[in-house]
Amino acid sequence: MIDTFGDMSSLKCFFEPKTVAVIGASSTIGKIGNVIFQNFAMGHHFKGKAYPVNPRLDEILGIKCSASVKDIPDEIDLAVIAIPAKFVPQVMQECGEKGVKCVIVISAGFSEIGGEGTLLEQEIIQITKKFHMRLIGPNCIGVFDANTNVDTIFLPVVRMSRPKLGQIAIVSQSGAFMSSLLDWTAAEGLGLSKAISIGNKADVDESDMFQYLSEDPLTKVITAYVESIKNGNKFIQITKRITKQKPIIIMKAGRTKGGASAAASHTGALAVSDEVIDAIFKQVGLIRVENSEQMLDLANALAFQPSTKEGGDRILVVTNGGGAGVMAVDKLEKLGLNVPALSKDLQNQLMQHYPPYCVVHNPVDLSGDTDAERYRIALELGLQSNEVDAALVILLFQTPSLEIEAVEVVQNAQRFKKPIVVACVGGELAAVFSRKLEKFDIPVYPIPERAAFAMWGLVQYGKWLHHVE
Repeated sequence: MIDTFGDMSSLKCFFEPKTVAVIGASSTIGKIGNVIFQNFAMGHHFKGKAYPVNPRLDEILGIKCSASVKDIPDEIDLAVIAIPAKFVPQVMQECGEKGVKCVIVISAGFSEIGGEGTLLEQEIIQITKKFHMRLIGPNCIGVFDANTNVDTIFLPVVRMSRPKLGQIAIVSQSGAFMSSLLDWTAAEGLGLSKAISIGNKADVDESDMFQYLSEDPLTKVITAYVESIKNGNKFIQITKRITKQKPIIIMKAGRTKGGASAAASHTGALAVSDEVIDAIFKQVGLIRVENSEQMLDLANALAFQPSTKEGGDRILVVTNGGGAGVMAVDKLEKLGLNVPALSKDLQNQLMQHYPPYCVVHNPVDLSGDTDAERYRIALELGLQSNEVDAALVILLFQTPSLEIEAVEVVQNAQRFKKPIVVACVGGELAAVFSRKLEKFDIPVYPIPERAAFAMWGLVQYGKWLHHVE
């Protein structure tokens, strides 16, 4: 295991290998070893060389197959192992003798099942240390890097789409959860930089990955799903330092007695009081969420919008539907944020431009006959004032006078350097306008409550940065 502030170069070969050996590669369509090897040999434009290893085959996909990693004539940066657990120690030994730098063990059947599995895991840990290799896993799906196209995920593209390159990274103790997130982000058009499934954390753990990602220029926001924290002191030191520069959004499962028991049988996680975990997260500036929807909603906001200055929590709500505005205010206030009434002076300025039936105290209700110009006035007068710290904009494009100009209005309002999130409610037309807004790095949500939660995340991170300053 690396030092708390150690050199992260030992992890580089997981993401930027020039050569990869897939041990357990298969010619049988659909088998784990076949999918992984295809990812490198035929998949997303991996720039390096991929070598199949299987003593029972002569070639796979027209590429010569080696009986052992030691028989490959090239140096190997990364080995991906997908064979039955009982054979993994022998193969790890061969990797060490070959001089392999990094190893991903996909195979299950280790400490998560206890007994013999725990002994096997201890054996591969000793081999890893002996040869100074780095190990991700076992019991994982490994790494997806949208930049270098390293892809060790054994789920074919027809079953799990791969997302485009973006600024959000995922670290997950659960491979299945991570794969569902990747499929979801791909469908939503949300980009990722890297995704890492760490499984049983025999060597590389969440803290190591957080530190690596903190130094990754392509990653702006780190998200994580964990069932246990491997080394508490190391975790506290690393995360407290990282959150001063990059937000970490974390989902900690196993909160209940039953959930903790399930986590133990899933990845061998040890139970720790949820109250203790909650206190630690707050101490180091982690933003805790309860589900995957919240995780991605916050990540989307934090990747593209500034947090509020000094953690200010005064939110301007602008809407063209009164009910949607009420929903937004309810959620914002339940989350502890403030929706202040605008000053009489500001209200008078607004009313100079609006018909008398518009409501301007906050939320600002522009009414169902609004056009983009009313939104422009509300956002410019509101955001340039000292009365609010951020804006939640609700756009209901079902109203006939609201056109594409509204997208440009919201984009231009970003010049005030205050966070903006949008709720665009509706069907196909709303989806079209949402995509246009997202091209301008504006996070858009399908209901006001999710936009409000995203705003809460921007305020929370602003409060943390103000605290550490």
